[in-house]
Amino acid sequence: MSKSQPVTQQIEHALESTLKSFEGRGGPPLLNQAIRHAVFPGGARIRPQLCLAVASACGNDDPRLAMGAAVALELLHCGSLVHDDLPCFDNAELRRGIASVHKAFGERIAVLTGDALIVMAFQSLVNQAGQSLNRLAPVLSVVMQGVGSPHGIIAGQAWECESKVSLQVYQQAKTGALFTAATSAGAVAAGANPQVWEKLGDCLGEAYQVADDIRDVLGDMASLGKPVGKDEALDRPSATRELGLSGAVEYFDGLVCRAIEAIPHCAGEAMLKKLVAYESERLVPNALFERENLQLKSFTQSALPSSSKNTKRVAI
Repeated sequence: MSKSQPVTQQIEHALESTLKSFEGRGGPPLLNQAIRHAVFPGGARIRPQLCLAVASACGNDDPRLAMGAAVALELLHCGSLVHDDLPCFDNAELRRGIASVHKAFGERIAVLTGDALIVMAFQSLVNQAGQSLNRLAPVLSVVMQGVGSPHGIIAGQAWECESKVSLQVYQQAKTGALFTAATSAGAVAAGANPQVWEKLGDCLGEAYQVADDIRDVLGDMASLGKPVGKDEALDRPSATRELGLSGAVEYFDGLVCRAIEAIPHCAGEAMLKKLVAYESERLVPNALFERENLQLKSFTQSALPSSSKNTKRVAI
């Protein structure tokens, strides 16, 4: 892998190498195909990007371990999406613009694909820890906290099965936990203190879930590559349902500002701020909000507080 490659290309190369290493050992062909279908083509790969950016800001003296953590986080994310799309949850037919795994390969293979990706994530991480074995346990610890119960993405999915849940608790678990794991794992992989980087992950992760709620209302299936309107249809906790559309956008902007403020002074400070700002505009473009702002009167008024009318985005 060339260091001159853009980070996103390095991540794609590492993911491809990881899948090939497992495929080369044999195994059920249909499962191998479904795993590849779940990982490629990818989304923004923001979790591994964030992990590597923090590692770089902290010196990144063990690039193999940092990339191992980055790949593990993306595989875990992909596995969670496979499970999220299942008929027992969202029953989504599309993911990233193509058929979801259960639609393409059947429900049984989809369940096993999500499970396999979880195991593969930890296997691939362990395989990259030869240089800094003393850091492996803490990296594994922060990644596992981002996945399991009581506060990881599994818990976030489980909160959807409860009759009552705090919106913030739900969002921090379902989406925020893996972002916190990304910033923390990047720091630990480089031998730095992960606690310094937790707030960045917390704020950015929650912002991502709020953005997903906003796009579930404003977006369209063609541009998002997945069904919209699921929060309302499934009676799921949502920032737009609790705060109104404009309130959710304002809350999103505040989370992005807090994420930028949480970046500590370091060599990679400017690069991290640029990454967060870019992701903010990609997730909730001003053009999208301005277009919909003109149509707020036709939006279900009962779902919006009076303060939602004729609002403007806060500059970030």
